[in-house]
Amino acid sequence: MADQPKPLMPHATATWLVDNTGLSFEQIAEFCGLHILEVQAMADDLAGSKYTGRDPVHAGELTQEEIEKGQADAEYRLKMQRAPVAVSRTKGPRYTPVSKRQDKPDGIAWILRNHPEISDAQIGKLIGTTRNTIGAIRERSHWNIQNIQPKDPVTLGLCSQRELDAVVAKAAKNLPVDDEEAAPVVASGSSDREKLIEELHAEREANVKAAAEAAQEAEAAAWLEAKRTSEDGGEPGDTGPA
Repeated sequence: MADQPKPLMPHATATWLVDNTGLSFEQIAEFCGLHILEVQAMADDLAGSKYTGRDPVHAGELTQEEIEKGQADAEYRLKMQRAPVAVSRTKGPRYTPVSKRQDKPDGIAWILRNHPEISDAQIGKLIGTTRNTIGAIRERSHWNIQNIQPKDPVTLGLCSQRELDAVVAKAAKNLPVDDEEAAPVVASGSSDREKLIEELHAEREANVKAAAEAAQEAEAAAWLEAKRTSEDGGEPGDTGPA
C-alpha cells in the first residue's frame, strides 16, 4: 500500500471526498498522499487555497464500492483502481504558474546581465517567454522597465539550477576563443626543462664551433711557419767561395 500511486489531482480529489463521502480524514489523507491536517483544514474551510472538487469515481481512480467499504470500516485503506496516466509535456513554451509569471521579467533581466552569451531563443525556452519581451527588456523599452529588478530565475522558481547550468554550458561552447586562450598552456616545469635543454644545445654548438675555428687557426699558423722556414733556408748550391 505504501507504493500505491496517488490521484492525479490529490487536493482536488481530497476536497471531493470530504464533501461527498463519509470517509475519515485519515483514509482520505492516505489515499491522496496528503497530511491529515491538510484534509482537516479543507473540511473546516480553513485551507489557504480553495480547490474545486474532482470526482475520483468519474476519473476511474476509485469505485463506489471501494468508497462504501471505506465508509463501513474506518480501518479500511482505499485501493486505487486505475493509476492516473502521466501527462507528457508537448513541445512549446515552458508553462509557468500564474503566480510566477510576473517574475519572468526579473529573471530575464538577470540572465541578460549575468550571461550575455545566452541567446534569446535559449532564454525563451528556459523561462517560457517571447523574443519580443526579451528584446524590450534588453533595450529598456519594456512597459514596466522601471520596476524590473534582475533576480536569479532559479530563486524565483522559473527554472532549476541544473537547467540553467546546462544552458550556460551550451552557450559557452559557441563563444569565440581568443588567440591567447587558444594557445596550448605548457606546464612551467616542462617549459623550464625545455629551455635548459635548448641552452645546453646552444652552448655545445658554440663550443664545437669555437674548437673548429681554433683548429683552423692552428693549421693556418703551422702552414705560415713552415713557409717562413723554407724561405729563410736560402738557395740550394751556395756552399762556399768560387
